[in-house]
Amino acid sequence: MKSQPKNFLLGTVALFGAMIWAGNALAQDEEALAKAAQNPIASLISLPLQNNTNFDVGPLEKTQNILNIQPVYPFAISENWNLIGRAVFPVISQPAFAPGQSREFGLGNTVITGFFSPSKSGTWTWGVGPTLAVPTNTDERLGSDLWSLGVSFVALTMPGNWVMGALIGNTWSVGGSSDPDENVLLVQPFINYNIPDSGGWYLSSVPIITANWKADQSGDVWTIPLGGGVGKIFKVGKQPLNAQMQAFYNVAKPEFGADWQLRLQLQFLFPK
Repeated sequence: MKSQPKNFLLGTVALFGAMIWAGNALAQDEEALAKAAQNPIASLISLPLQNNTNFDVGPLEKTQNILNIQPVYPFAISENWNLIGRAVFPVISQPAFAPGQSREFGLGNTVITGFFSPSKSGTWTWGVGPTLAVPTNTDERLGSDLWSLGVSFVALTMPGNWVMGALIGNTWSVGGSSDPDENVLLVQPFINYNIPDSGGWYLSSVPIITANWKADQSGDVWTIPLGGGVGKIFKVGKQPLNAQMQAFYNVAKPEFGADWQLRLQLQFLFPK
């Protein structure tokens, strides 16, 4: 009977040790999953639903909403190389640009990118590949009728709790209707800091900078947002999710571009 207190003490220590180990393992899993979710060319199947609400758009200063459905699917094409397929299907609610004009709702132009990336990397990870813009717009106000081709490049590094890098791409129109030619640059720097021992919380800034080289006026070329927000990795049942909120103010924009933007994203993650 004298051994009962000792056994109880040993059992309690073992239980707390198991809880601490499980907590550390969960934290490490959340950190690894967060870094994979923040890496555009990670070997991770995911489905981000990114909603961008743009305020004070057009001459009437109305609100525009764009829901980007962005499936990502990686393929191992050899022992040393991966192909990461990414697509963007924009569902747009376009406000009136003139008195008496109604709001238009429908699908914009689809953008498909394939990044070829080495399966083994050092301090830096990179990928490069073609980009195709397809005129899937359901109305002329939701996108041009031109096909466009281009190339995209991404590079990133993940020191400690950080994930930092940039995605750069340019597309040129190659055919379609009589719409004016297109030549568009996209630069998407990203910086994420995963807060230690926070249960999956992180700070993030992922602005989307664009340049329309064919703009009629020099002041309408650049759109440059400044801002950021927070995100969190969590699970609903067994399904891992990445939720994120960011806000941006456009320090440079075309005459009728948005003054600022609110971005909400929910990303379904499917780790192997």
